[in-house]
Amino acid sequence: WLLSAKSEEALRDQARQLHAYTIGHPDVPAERIAASLAARARFDHRAVVDTTDRTTLLTNLTALADGTEAPGLTTGTVTPGRTAFLFTGQGSQRLGMGRELHEAHPVFAAAFDEVTELFDPLLDRPLRTVMWGQDADLLNRTQYTQPALFALQTALYRTLEHDGLTPHVLIGHSIGEIAAAHVAGVLSLPDAVALVAARGRLMQAARTDGTMIALQATEDEVLPLLTAGIDIAALNAPGSLVVSGDAAEAVALQERLGAEGRRTTRLTVSHAFHSAHMDGVLDDFRQAIDHLTYNPPKIPVISNVTGLPATGDELTTPAYWAEHIRRAVRFHPGIQHLETEGVTRYLELGPDATLTTLTQQTVRAGAVVTAALRKTSPEPLAFATAVARLHTGGHSPSAWRRGHTPAHPDGLPTYPFQRSHFWLAPQRSGTDVTAAGLTAADHALLGAAVTLADTDQLVLTGRISLRTHPWLADHTIAGTTL
Repeated sequence: WLLSAKSEEALRDQARQLHAYTIGHPDVPAERIAASLAARARFDHRAVVDTTDRTTLLTNLTALADGTEAPGLTTGTVTPGRTAFLFTGQGSQRLGMGRELHEAHPVFAAAFDEVTELFDPLLDRPLRTVMWGQDADLLNRTQYTQPALFALQTALYRTLEHDGLTPHVLIGHSIGEIAAAHVAGVLSLPDAVALVAARGRLMQAARTDGTMIALQATEDEVLPLLTAGIDIAALNAPGSLVVSGDAAEAVALQERLGAEGRRTTRLTVSHAFHSAHMDGVLDDFRQAIDHLTYNPPKIPVISNVTGLPATGDELTTPAYWAEHIRRAVRFHPGIQHLETEGVTRYLELGPDATLTTLTQQTVRAGAVVTAALRKTSPEPLAFATAVARLHTGGHSPSAWRRGHTPAHPDGLPTYPFQRSHFWLAPQRSGTDVTAAGLTAADHALLGAAVTLADTDQLVLTGRISLRTHPWLADHTIAGTTL
C-alpha cells in the first residue's frame, strides 16, 4: 500500500482512516485497496506498507499512525536529486547469496539462470553449486568469487529494470565496475561474462606472497610512507584506505600507524590485489579480452581508476580494464564526485550493505543510502524494503504507476485534509468615550457616564459584542433603551 501526504500529520491521519476502513470493510480485498492507492497523486511525505497478512497490515497502519516502526513499514520524505546504483566488490560474497530471491522472484531467477549458464562452460564446475554449496573457501577463491558477484549483481539490476527502476549514474568497486559497465551497455552479457571469467582466473593465478591491510589514514598521510613493495589499493571512505603488496613492508606500515593509535586490520585475502603483484598477469589479461566488443556507455559510469566519470574511450579499450586491475580503487573520490553532481539516493547491488556503510561515511546527512540485500535479513524482504526506501525518498519504480485509475472501493477514505481557518478578526478600536479620559461606569455593559453641563441628565455610553462580552452568549438582554 502506497500512502503519501503533504505533511506528516496528514500521513498519520490517512493511516488511521485506512485502518478504520479495513476493519469496517473486511470483504474488500487488500489488493483492490492497494491498486486504488497506487493511482493517487504522490506527495513528499510517503509510506509503504508491504505485507500480504491482514493482521500485520493493520499493525503497520497503527505503527504509521503512531509514528513508530514496524517490519514491512517504510517511511520517508522525498529528497530532490539523482539516483546512483552501487555494485559491490570482492570480499562481500557469502554462501547462499541470491538463493532466496531466486525462489521468490521469477524475473530474478530468469536473469540469474541466464548469467550462470554462460559462466559454466568457462569454469571447472557449475557456478551455482559453488554459490549455494557449503564450502566457503571455494567461493572465496577469486576465480569463483568474481563470477558469483557479477551474476548476483546483474540479476538484481535486471529485476529492478523490469519494474522500471533505473539509475541516473553507476559506480562499482573493483569487480563491481564490470557489472556497472555491462548494464550501461559497454559489454554484451556474453562478452562481460568472458571478461569476468578471464579476470578471475588470471588474478587467481597471480603470485600469492602478498597481503592487504586496511588502515585508518588519508591518502596524503600514507603516500609519503609507501615503499617500493606496497601500493594504495583502495580509497574507501574518509580516512579509510587499503594498502597492498609485499607482506613484510605492509606489516611494517601497519605497525607504524598502529603505534600512533590508528585502527588497522589485516584482510583475509589470498592475493595482493591492485598492487604490483598483479603485474605478471596484465599482458595475458589484455590478450584474453582483446577480441571483445566494447561500446560507449548509455548510462554514465564513475571510473575506479580516476574517481570521475569514465569516458567512452576509457571503457572501450582492453588497456583500461588491465589498468583497472593494477590501479587503486578510488571509490571514495567517486562518491564525493556523485554528491557534487546532485546524487542524493544510493542503492547498493550486492550480497550485503558493504558499500552502503562506506557511502554513509562520505555523503551528507539526509541522503538515502540503502542496500538491495542484507545478510541479516531474508532476501525478499530486504529487496522489497530497499525498493520502498527509494520510493519514499523520491525515486519510484514506473511499474508502481497505474496506466488508468481503477474503480475505488465504496467509502475508501480520500485525502485527510488538515483544515485551518483564517477568518479576519475585527480590530479593537478606541472609539469609546473612556478613550477621551471620561469616567468609566462601574457597570458590566456601560463604558462611561457623562453629566450634561446644563442639566442633571446623564449620557451613558458603551459597546456590546460577543468578542468583548463572551458571557452574553448565555444571556438575554430585554427592554433596555440606551
